[in-house]
Amino acid sequence: MDRPVYIAFEGAEGCGKSTQARRLAADLDAIHTRETGGTAIGERLRAILHDTSVTDLDDHAEALIIAADRAQHLAEVVRPALAAGRNVVSDRSVYSTLAYQGYGRGLPLDDLRRINGWAIGDTWPDLVVLLRVPEHVTRDRMSRRELDRFERAGDEFHRRVDDGFVEMADADPEHWVVVDASGPIDTVTATIRSIVRERLGL
Repeated sequence: MDRPVYIAFEGAEGCGKSTQARRLAADLDAIHTRETGGTAIGERLRAILHDTSVTDLDDHAEALIIAADRAQHLAEVVRPALAAGRNVVSDRSVYSTLAYQGYGRGLPLDDLRRINGWAIGDTWPDLVVLLRVPEHVTRDRMSRRELDRFERAGDEFHRRVDDGFVEMADADPEHWVVVDASGPIDTVTATIRSIVRERLGL
């Protein structure tokens, strides 16, 4: 491509997207960031969202907090980097809201698209890398760490989230690519690198 690109990694909990986003950013010498928490303000919002002691957060309030984080993230990190000619690799993006608060929590997708479209303007990812692993792999990986508020939401919630990601990927193959992330980390990294080279010329 003849301009800097914005690449987002998406997927269910424990799929390995944080590791793979970090690796790709290093390989491309790109700005590496994340949602939520990609800014100082975002870290404060993230602390509320992931705190397991927060048990009464309304789903609508949750979605609005995440949209606020995203607006700050795009304004402070993503758009300035792209304007400076730097590629951006993000661990999660607007599509996580559609998956988690839409498919997972059951909030209307059209409302979430409208709110987040207002929050980010026209800065949507150029490529979304969806990492998928079998459910038993996710369960095994989750058993090895202390779970946050989202990770504790239950199996049915996470199935709906995963189904949402797959549905969005199927509906927009021009911008999405699905990668089996159940194999060795280095193999997954090589697959992603090949796809980014082919799709974006990077």
